[in-house]
This record gives sequence, C-alpha cells and structure tokens, in this order.
Amino acid sequence: MHFTSIAFLLFLPIVLLTYRCLPSRRLQNLLLLSASYVFYGWWDYRFCLLMLASSLVDYYVGAVLHQTSDQRRRRQWLTLSVICNLGLLAVFKYLNFFIDSVQQFGQLFGFNMTGGTLEIILPVGISFYTFQTMSYTLDIYRKQLEPADSLVDYLAFVSFFPQLVAGPIERASHLLPQLQQPRKVTWEDSATGVRQILCGFFKKIVIADSVAAFVTAGNDNPAVASGSELVIATVMFAFQIYCDFSAYSDIAIGT
Repeated sequence: MHFTSIAFLLFLPIVLLTYRCLPSRRLQNLLLLSASYVFYGWWDYRFCLLMLASSLVDYYVGAVLHQTSDQRRRRQWLTLSVICNLGLLAVFKYLNFFIDSVQQFGQLFGFNMTGGTLEIILPVGISFYTFQTMSYTLDIYRKQLEPADSLVDYLAFVSFFPQLVAGPIERASHLLPQLQQPRKVTWEDSATGVRQILCGFFKKIVIADSVAAFVTAGNDNPAVASGSELVIATVMFAFQIYCDFSAYSDIAIGT
C-alpha cells in the first residue's frame, strides 16, 4: 500500500476516525498495531510474519538484558540480537547480490558459474524495521530505556505504519515513550496533519512525477540526445529524487 495509492486514501481516514473514537491508550495502540500490519501485509502477508519474528526476538532479548546484571552475559545477548537482525537483512536483501557478484567475477576467469541464487522476495522496509528493533535492544543495553511492559506497545512501535516503509528510523527511546503515555488528537492537530499530507501529495504527484516524465524521456535514448539534454536530465533526476523523499516525509509526518 503506497502513500499515494487509492487504497491508502481510503485506509487513512478510517484509521484516524476510529482512533479518535477509542477511549483508552491501550485500545488506540491496538488499533495502530492492527492498522500497521494491514498496511504492511497489503504487499504480501508473509512480510508480516518476518517482521513479527524479528520483533519478538528483540522483545525477548530486551527483557533478558534488563534482568541480567552480568556485563559479559549482557554483551552476549546483545551480540545475539545483532547477529539475528543483520543476518535476516543480509539473507533477504544482499545474499542474491553477493551470489551474482561472485558468479560475474568467476566468469571473468572463464568459470561457468550459473544458478545458486535463491527465489527470495525482498520484504519492503526490512532495513527500517530491522534497525528500529535493534535500537530497542541497544537503548536497553545502554540503560537509556526500560523494556516495554506491553507487547502491543512494543509491536506498535516497531511496525508504526507512517514510517515503516520509507523511514525515518526512530529510536526506541524517542518513539516508544510516546506510545506509552495518554494522548489526545485535537482538530487543530488533524488540520495541521492534513495540510502536511496535501503538501506531500503535491510534491509527489505534481512535481516529482512531472519531472520523472522529463527524465525518462531524456534517458530512454541517450545516443540521440545532446550533451546539454543529458546534463539537464541528470540534474532533474536529482531534483526528482529529492521531491520524492520530501513528499514521502511530509505524508509520514502529517499522518
């Protein structure tokens, strides 16, 4: 589910209106958790299983770190967390790239190296939530954060949908306490958020997508394009990327 999709335009008002009607923080967090998993599972439900597994590992490690006073054992548990998280990231995001690189290098020396790559779907946003769960265990290890009493609060922190697939990565010591205290969304807050979202949509649809059409036209057939046209297309591509990221940030902040 992309921020600029019709599905998201229907999804967001339903979540926000339901959120305003809920009487307690616990129910609000349960809604945020459910909505985040629906949002993430919109691409592929299997992504949710991987995110849940990664989250539960760090939730358990965080509890053990808090209860353990022996520094050597604490380092061992932290190392386990880092290995599990970076291992998942390496397998799902970089393993096939590494295999392809080795095969291409071998072919330079006459070795016929084919096959070996895995049929793995790259989970959307895996880098963001991997480092976010790691921030939880790191903050507990450094004694900058108490472990979450509620699994729902913790899972809502990891999967918080406004910043799940495009960032930014939030430290546990910053976002988790906000989910653990009562909060009330005013109509003024809602209006400010809507303005920010509309600004993001303008940057994405009106500016970035328009620039993208020009960049594509310039790069599709570089052999017949002039040097000045290629330079302009390159500069415009940088501007397109900036507007894309700025747009997604505005939509995430407004949400």
